[in-house]
Amino acid sequence: MTLHLKHNINVLGSGPAIVFLHGFGCDQNMWRFLVPAFASAHTVIVYDLVGCGKSDLSAYDEDRYGTLHGHADDLLEIIRSVARGPVMVVGHSVSAMIALLAVNKAPELFAAQVMVGPSACYIDDGDYRGGFTRADIEDLLDTMESNYLGWSSVVAPQIMGAPDQPHLRDELTNSFCRTDPDIAKHFARVTFLSDHRADLAQCRLPTLILQCTDDFIAPVAVGEFIHRAIPGSEYVLIDNTGHCPHLSAPDASVAAIRRFVDRGT
Repeated sequence: MTLHLKHNINVLGSGPAIVFLHGFGCDQNMWRFLVPAFASAHTVIVYDLVGCGKSDLSAYDEDRYGTLHGHADDLLEIIRSVARGPVMVVGHSVSAMIALLAVNKAPELFAAQVMVGPSACYIDDGDYRGGFTRADIEDLLDTMESNYLGWSSVVAPQIMGAPDQPHLRDELTNSFCRTDPDIAKHFARVTFLSDHRADLAQCRLPTLILQCTDDFIAPVAVGEFIHRAIPGSEYVLIDNTGHCPHLSAPDASVAAIRRFVDRGT
C-alpha cells in the first residue's frame, strides 16, 4: 500500500503548499469550499486521516493512534514525501492539535498554521473551561459505545450547527454514520480525553485561530485560551453557529485565511 493510497492523498494547483486536515468523523471532502479559493495560487494537499474517508482502514492501529502523535507523524511523513518547501497547515478541530504536535516536532517543515475550531482540552479543569465536565465526556463516550449510529444522528447536527442549512447537518450525520464504528469509538476516546494545553506555548509558528461565536464543541473561551497560550497568534471570531465554519461560513473562513496569508506569513 503506497502512502498516497493509505491516506487517499490528492494534490491540486501549484505554488506554496497548503495542507488541509479534516476533523473527527469527516474526510477531505469537507474542505471542498476552501480548496478552490487557494488552488489557483498554491499547491493544495488534502488527505484522509487513517481510519476516515477513503483511507486504508486496515492501516488503523490502536497502538499507533492511541494518541494524536500517531496522526502527527503521518502528517510529517506526507509533507516530507509530497510537499516542497515549508507548508502552511490548516487543521480543523482535533486536527488542529494534530498539526500543532507535528509543528512542534519538525518546525522547519512549516511556514504557518491555521486552527479552525481548535480545542487543546475538552474537559473543564480548575479555572480552565473546556466546555465539558469529565462526566459529560464519559457519558458521551458511553453512549457512543452502546449506540454509535444513534449517537451520530443526535450529536452530528449539534456539532454542525448551521440551523439554516439542514443539508449540512445531514451531511455531517451521514459522514459520522459511514465511519467504521470501532475506529470512531477509539478515535473519539483519544480525541475527547486528550490534553495538549502544555504543547501550545512551545509553538513559535505564525498561527491563526478561527473561532465561531456559537460552537457546541469549542466554546469561545477555548479559542481565547489557545490565543493567549500561543505566542504572537492571531484570533478571528466568525459570526457563525456551529463547529464547521469552512462548510457553514466558507466566505468568512476564506477571507480570514487569505488575509493571514497575504500578510506574508
